[in-house]
Amino acid sequence: MKQDELLVILKKDLQMITDANDDYLNDLLSFAQDLMEREGIIYSEDLECQMIQIHYAAYLFRRRGGTETTMPRFLRYELNNLLFSQKGKP
Repeated sequence: MKQDELLVILKKDLQMITDANDDYLNDLLSFAQDLMEREGIIYSEDLECQMIQIHYAAYLFRRRGGTETTMPRFLRYELNNLLFSQKGKP
C-alpha cells in the first residue's frame, strides 16, 4: 500500500472523517515504522507489516490524549510475532 492508503485505513481505525490531522497522522505512521525497526523488525510492504504499523500509529495517537499509556497487549503480540517470524526464517 502507498502512504495515502495507509493514512485512509488509519483514519478509519480512529474514526476520523476530516483531513485536519493528516500531517500529524502521516508523521505517526513514519514514527511507528521507525519504532518497529528499532525493535529489530525488518519493515516490508506486506499487509501484515503495514497493518501492524497502522495499529502502532493508532495507539500512539490515542495515547497522547488518554490516561492509559501502556501498549495494548494485542499490539505487543503482533510486534513480537512479526519479529519472531522474521528471525526464525533462514
